[in-house]
Amino acid sequence: MSLSSSPFAALLELPLLWRIRRNHGVEHATLHILSQRYPRRSMAGYSDWQGFWILGDVSLEDVHAAVIEAVQRLRAGESHLAIHPNCGTSFVTSGMLAGIAAFLALFSAGKRVRDKLERLPLAATLATMAIIISRPLGLFLQQRVTTSADLGDLRVVEITPVPGGPIPAYRILTRG
Repeated sequence: MSLSSSPFAALLELPLLWRIRRNHGVEHATLHILSQRYPRRSMAGYSDWQGFWILGDVSLEDVHAAVIEAVQRLRAGESHLAIHPNCGTSFVTSGMLAGIAAFLALFSAGKRVRDKLERLPLAATLATMAIIISRPLGLFLQQRVTTSADLGDLRVVEITPVPGGPIPAYRILTRG
């Protein structure tokens, strides 16, 4: 059974999850564009069913232009913009696989601390291998599960600054 014909795929098509996945794709595309314009600035994003947030030292005008460009480029077929190497999906994938690998290495070590310390090099090696494997897996999961470059009828309805935080933040609301 392929992923596209599985019950899991049907779950990803539920309206609430579909909206989050599309917003997540536009958030990533927006961050790609802003990062190209400001390569040394630290920025982050967060998506939900109503839209997404952009956090970073950029102006409202920069965010507005980047969001509009992101939507246009995704609609033009630049689906790679929906995938981002610094996505939480990739970080969670790395953490989970490394944690499981280390747990498995230490699982049968016994109760003595010395036994566990003897297994520490194995745990570190397996965790490192898991992190190496997790990089392409995290990108795959973004592409197939947590983001979508297919925007359908999505439209941006509002981009507003969020006052009062320690760093500039912007709320982008979408509909469709």
